[in-house]
Amino acid sequence: MRARISVPTFAAVVLVSLTAGRSGPAQTPYVQEIDAWHHARIERLKSPTGWLSLIGLHSLSTGENHLGSANDNDILLPDFAPPHVGRIEVGAQGSYRFVAAAGVKATVDGHEVGDLLLRHDQQDDVTLVSVGRLVFYVIERGGQPYLRVKDTESPLIASFEGIERWPVDPRWRIEARWESYDPPKQIPIADVLGNLNLETCPGAAVFDHQGRSYRLEPTGEAGEELFLVFGDRTNGDGSYGGGRFLTIAAPAEGKVILDFNRAYNPPCVFTPYATCPLPRPEDRLDFEVPAGEKNWGASHE
Repeated sequence: MRARISVPTFAAVVLVSLTAGRSGPAQTPYVQEIDAWHHARIERLKSPTGWLSLIGLHSLSTGENHLGSANDNDILLPDFAPPHVGRIEVGAQGSYRFVAAAGVKATVDGHEVGDLLLRHDQQDDVTLVSVGRLVFYVIERGGQPYLRVKDTESPLIASFEGIERWPVDPRWRIEARWESYDPPKQIPIADVLGNLNLETCPGAAVFDHQGRSYRLEPTGEAGEELFLVFGDRTNGDGSYGGGRFLTIAAPAEGKVILDFNRAYNPPCVFTPYATCPLPRPEDRLDFEVPAGEKNWGASHE
């Protein structure tokens, strides 16, 4: 018999002002640009299905997985969910089907559904199923399927006030040399679940700092926006201990911009149900990067 998985309440922690980290009353165009970027990020977090709404992550087994708030389900949902929401059927060949329980109104894109195949998050257009204030969908990590559950009315969304930042400093907008890999290479990136995932790395960003040369290897497709999970010596002492993320514009003319003022927290800072990637040893910088977002509340260390 499968173990039932309950959804504990995720308590809010110390909140900080959205405006923290701004650089004095005279806002330069660059500071305004970073502030606008950060404001947009906060709004995404506060959306009904943003990371603040994530309340559950449940392993799915081959066969039927019944979900609902009643104790006889394989996956226990919060008390505000119907006693029996339905079941997720996992096929031996990696197919996923949702069948709604009798009397349950489930919708996808506003249309009521009763029995349908589900697309997971590694495919285009993942299927988001809504039942009341709940939204759930299938994700795959390391070949294992999970059901991710969100609460569109999570109290954390209403109470969230922002993330503290270091003051915006143009010196942390670094122009690096771009070394393309031809062909791109595959690099293993670990996540918090212990999985190793192969990601495409099209090249390396190389730059100097305090007399030493450093190289970082973001992932993505050549000619497109890149993604970097990096660590530095502020991790655990100012920033989140598990590293931070950085989105990087596509390289141009042999150069790439590493704007650490845009460094941001992984979703694991806000919820214990995220599946965050971790920095590789090769992408851990041996110096402090006092730029971008700080850790969200001391109790998260």
